[in-house]
Order: sequence, then C-alpha cells, then structure tokens
Amino acid sequence: MATAAITSPLTQVARPSFQPKIVSLYESLFKDEDDAEKSEGFWTEFFLLRPHAPGLVAQIAPLSPDDLLHLQPMTRQLFEKSVAAFKGAKSPQDEIALDTLQVFLREILKKRFTNFSSDVIGLLTGLHNVDAVFTDFVAALETHIRNGKSLSVRRKAIQIALGITCGAFQTGLLSYFTHRDLFPALVKFINDTDTAGLTYEPFMLLGVLVNYNKFEFQNPYQLRLDDFVNEATIKRIVHEVGMTCILCRADYVAIQDDMPEGWSLNSVLSYVGLTMLAGSGPKPRTPPPSATNGDVSKLNFADLPNARAAILLATYDFVNSNKLFCHNFVNYQENDPKVAVEPPICAYFSLTSYLLHHAHRSSRTTLYARLNLLVLRLFLEDQAICKRLVSDETKGFVRLCRQKPPHLPIVRGKRILFTALIDMLADGINHNLRKKLDVELYLALVGALVRAVSFLIRTRTRLPYHWSELWRCILSLIRFMASYAADLKDLPQISTLLDMVVNFVALSLSAGDSFLPGAAGYDDLFYKLVEAGDVLIKFRDSYDLAKRSSNSIGTLISVSEHYYQLIEENRGKSGKKNLTPQQVADVIKSGYETLNMDGLEGGAGEKGLDRWEKYREADERSFLKKVARMVVKDLKTVEAGDAPVVVGIQ
Repeated sequence: MATAAITSPLTQVARPSFQPKIVSLYESLFKDEDDAEKSEGFWTEFFLLRPHAPGLVAQIAPLSPDDLLHLQPMTRQLFEKSVAAFKGAKSPQDEIALDTLQVFLREILKKRFTNFSSDVIGLLTGLHNVDAVFTDFVAALETHIRNGKSLSVRRKAIQIALGITCGAFQTGLLSYFTHRDLFPALVKFINDTDTAGLTYEPFMLLGVLVNYNKFEFQNPYQLRLDDFVNEATIKRIVHEVGMTCILCRADYVAIQDDMPEGWSLNSVLSYVGLTMLAGSGPKPRTPPPSATNGDVSKLNFADLPNARAAILLATYDFVNSNKLFCHNFVNYQENDPKVAVEPPICAYFSLTSYLLHHAHRSSRTTLYARLNLLVLRLFLEDQAICKRLVSDETKGFVRLCRQKPPHLPIVRGKRILFTALIDMLADGINHNLRKKLDVELYLALVGALVRAVSFLIRTRTRLPYHWSELWRCILSLIRFMASYAADLKDLPQISTLLDMVVNFVALSLSAGDSFLPGAAGYDDLFYKLVEAGDVLIKFRDSYDLAKRSSNSIGTLISVSEHYYQLIEENRGKSGKKNLTPQQVADVIKSGYETLNMDGLEGGAGEKGLDRWEKYREADERSFLKKVARMVVKDLKTVEAGDAPVVVGIQ
C-alpha cells in the first residue's frame, strides 16, 4: 500500500494515510514525463490490482481537454493495454480491465474537445492505430456479451459499449460497431435465463446503434429489426418497455398524485403495476400545487420525464420496423394471471398521456411526446392493430393524467384502448394551447385524430365514447386560434394545421352516422356547431380561409347558419325566448331534410376528407435526429440506483 499525508482533525498535524497501491500506479501513469512508456512489469501489476474508481477519476477529472491531449502517450497505453487484457479473457485481468475502462472512457468522453472526433481518437489509439485497436476492442466486447464467464462480465461489456456509443455518438468510432454485428450477442443476452430483468441496457444499446447515421447509409441494425422474429426476445423487450413506462410515470405521480377521488390503490392495482405496493387501505394523496408552491411544481414537472425514458426511441424503432413487435406490444399479457402487473400497452398509453399533458413545459418533454405520437400514428395506420385496439379482448385500465384542468370524464374500470387513445389526443390539444403554438405538435395530434376517426368510419365501428367532449375540445382549439390569430398566423405550417382542423370537423359531420353510437351524439355535434357560429366566421376571416379550396370552412358555416335560422324560426313560433333542449333536438332532426352538405360528400379539394398520407420516416428525418441526440444525452446522465447503470463504477 502507498501512503499519503492527511491532517489530523484533532492535532492538525500531518500524518500518513494508506491508499491502495493501484492509486500510486495511476499517479505514475499520468505524470507528464519524457519517458512515458511503461514496462510490462508495470502493466502486469496494474491488471492484478483491484481498480479504485475515485483514484482514477481524481487523475483525469481535473485535467482540461488541452492538458489531457498532452498526455496522449499515457492514455493510449492505458486504453490499448486494457483492450488486450480483457481480450485475453484471463481472470482477474479481464474483469479489472473492464472496470478500468468503464471509468476511463466515461471521464474521457465527458470532456469538451475542440475537434471531438479526432481528439478522442488521438487519446485512445492515434489515427495510425485506430483500425487495429478498435476492431479488437469491439470484437472483444461482442465475445464477452455473448459468452462472458459471468453475468457481471457480460453486463459490464454492454455498459462499456453503451457508454462509448453514447459518448462518441457523432464520431466515426461507431462505424466499428456497424462492421462488427452485435445484434446476435445482445439478443442472446436478453433471452438467457439468468438475465431476466436486465433487458434495459442491451435494448438501449440496440436503440443507439439503430439510430447511428440511419439516414446516411444502410444501417445493418435497422435491417436486423426489420427481419427479427424471435418472439421470446420480443416479449422480454415489451415487458421492459412497460415496466420502464410505469417507473417514469411514477415520477409525475410523486409530484402530484392525480388518482381520481374515490379510487383506492387496491381497486386499481394495475395502475401501479406492482402487487407489493398494494396496502390495506387508501394511500394519502399528494395535494395539488397551491398558489404558493405552483412555481416549484412547474420546475419539477419540467425536469421530467426521467432519463430512463430514452427507451421510447428504441420502442419507436421496433414499432416502425417490425409487425411482430407491434402485435406483441398490443396483445402482451403476463403468463401468470395472479401477477397484477399493468399490461405494457396500457403503461405506454398512460405515460404518453402524462407526456402530452406536460409537453409545453420543456423542449425535451415535447420531443418525447411527439415521438410517442409517431408510434400512435403507426398504430392508427395499421388496420390490424386498430382492430385489436377496438376489441374487447384487449380492454384494460389506462391511467390518464389529470394533473390540471380541463379534465375529461373519468372512465371507471377497464375500457377499450382505442377510446383511451382518443382521450390522450384530446388532452394533448387541451393542455398545450400557447400564443407561441407548437404547430408540429398540434399537426401530430390532429393528424392522429383524423386517422382514428377515419378508421372508425371505414369499418363502421360505433364506439361508446364521450364524443361531446371531443367536439368541445376541437371547437375550443378553433376558438383559441381565432382569438390569437395575430400571434399565430405567421407561424410555419399554420395553414396546414388550420385546414386539418376544419376538415376534421367536416369529416365528423359528413360521416358521423358511421361511427357515432346514436342519433343523440350526432345531434350534439350539429348543436355545438350552431353555438360556435360566430367563432367560425371570425376564424374564417382572421386567416382568409375562404380564399383556399383546401378546407371546408364554407360548408361548416353554412351548416351552422342553416340550423341557427331554423332555431330562430321555432323560437318565434313558440313565443319563448329560449327553446328547451328537447325542442332544440327536434329542430336539429327536422333540419337534416333541408340541410345541404354538398361540399362534404366529395371531400375537400381533390382529396376525400378521410384520406391521409401514410407515414414515411424520411419525412421526420430532422425531428428523429434531434430525438436521437437527446436520448444519447439522457443515457449519459442515468446513474446507478435511478435506473440500470450505463457506464462507470460508483
């Protein structure tokens, strides 16, 4: 053991303190000396001593990027010797090398170099040697992930791979991971009997690798996702997605428990997802934010979701590429019926609800919310998935966010998942209205609603749902846009959003009898349109909608005026200032005979109102690149105890 002087707290006199021998080797290694080449004896001793993470961090962390670059001979030796040691697979050198690399790479990759890619290569291998060393490095990682001598070694290899792919995401170093296919090794790790509960890290590594330059070249990991048919592995991944969504939602609930009044935790155990958390009585509720602590609450909500939400990107990639994954995602059930765990699709919908509820709080939350909306869009464009979502067989509890008004009606008990999906979209519209409207978010929300109603119309599926709330939501959006036209009309893509909103209402009017469960629901839509007559005119004039043939605003206003005149005529005949609700309903029914909706039957312009363009990932290229950069950043912040360790020894 080496010694170092510390000061006694009682006598204030320096006295010797023992430190691990490995720390003195770290100090020797990082001295800026002319003769920097260490002997074989040095490295033999180095890889026989247990690593000391704080000691290694103490040598690297204080160094500036420029200072570190002056120590390239030492850093290259450390990296290359560590790769050789764990490639040799001799105990204990291999595991010591892995532990050392975890700390070393973490500290190197968090530095802000001027030329990040070339500087990191210079520190680890040098340009002349990078091909040989990194090829060996990735090959050794793959071997350890697949057939490591212990679960600990296999997991550390994954953590190192995940650490360097995140830390060096925008460098050429990741090309070595595309040349050496890690997919079979990662699938084997996920599927092995002793790795249950350890799916997060290999799944995240796949997600990062799939998104590396995916639009610049034919990514081999993307091709693997397209052809993947191992259902056992898919089920483990789906289960992990569900559990991660439950944990991410728990962070929101910890700030404000929005469980509806009268619901006990036991009666909706699936909302929690863990049987062990059920108590004998109701848990105390977290009060809603008050006027005095509201700012603190907003700050906390803005920090969410937790970094483990990075799993949502890999989930999107699987949904976009693999039909078998989609099928298992929607239909997954625990093998043991006694295990009261929330189905993954219900947990995913629930977290999406919380993300949409709070999307306006930060650009990061918005990106995750829009990412999940892409998944919902992919579901809604797949008729087989839609049929499962409207089926009684997939009914489930879906805890939707209720952390601020307006609130949609509470649905007690299991519900058809398609109705929960519509609720999520309506909530997203209600809770993100701002003068600086996020037009792209609203295009995704309203676009998903168009696809949802289009499916119901084409399949003539009549869903029991509080449709009145949806019409109120859409007309509130129109009222908001009419009121703040001066702030909104110059925003990019606002014209597309305006047309989409108008045509969605027109579509519902023209084909309401195909999907609304009864005449009363259809009558309610017409009545709400009559009530909004003045708003529709203001809306049309504020944005010059009448000058464009791409929307049906003229038809909506004519329908509103038609019924307004009929109601006024009946009010005059009755001699009463106001008609009863029943009288209004009778007027609306009788008005169908004289109603002219020629502008709706053929659709708006050349396209029918229920037509939409199928999803093309290339159209979202810029957005998905932003999400990938955010996910990589999030993964670098995940710490032990909060989620599975990504890189580093604590």
